[in-house]
Amino acid sequence: MLYEDNHCLVVNKPAGLLAQGDVTGDPSLVDLAREYLKVKYQKPGNVYVGLVHRLDRPTSGVVLLARTSKAAGRLSTQFRDGSVEKIYHAVIDGSCPDDAGEWNDTLLKDEARNVVRVVPSGTPGGQEARLAFRVLGRSARTTELELRPITGRSHQIRVQLAARGCPIVGDRKYGAFSTLRTADDQPRIALHAQQLTFTHPTRGEVLSISAPVPAGWPAPIPEARGARSAPSRPEEHPGR
Repeated sequence: MLYEDNHCLVVNKPAGLLAQGDVTGDPSLVDLAREYLKVKYQKPGNVYVGLVHRLDRPTSGVVLLARTSKAAGRLSTQFRDGSVEKIYHAVIDGSCPDDAGEWNDTLLKDEARNVVRVVPSGTPGGQEARLAFRVLGRSARTTELELRPITGRSHQIRVQLAARGCPIVGDRKYGAFSTLRTADDQPRIALHAQQLTFTHPTRGEVLSISAPVPAGWPAPIPEARGARSAPSRPEEHPGR
């Protein structure tokens, strides 16, 4: 648990865990959060947990949950109007040619296949996708990036990187040759939601919640040439 009060619950989702239940019937983050609240506060019956945004199953990091319907409505509005700031860390195959900048694309999702691709501007059904990036470190085969999505499209970060020939390490769905596994042998990709900044739904206070990267995070060794040194990592907290 990263943060908790009467209105919000912020957790560090492990890679391999669904954010919300689907046809597989596998346990989800919402299921686990509901059970946690039910046991901790000895609540009978159903416990409300509102999922106001999602992370893909193979992605880890900060997820914000609402504990009341009022909080869910207000937080969902923040995500829709783009006032929530999200910071991700990713390790990509290959080299990013620039140290910093912004990528603008039009994305189209194939709902049947659950795959997103970059399409020409003006394509019917296409959505604008904007992503700011900054290089944190480089190694011979990989680059570590800080990513700030300005829009919130499905699979946005994964697709915009893959479209530039820089798929995320482990992301076989979008062209990576490598594979990554979690400690319990679930597939994962080297994408971590590192920080979320939002306005508290009742107090109006701006909160920034950070999540430590998973143990074994595949960070490259930074090189001096044109790269910024990677920031120090907080210690991993068991059980988060």
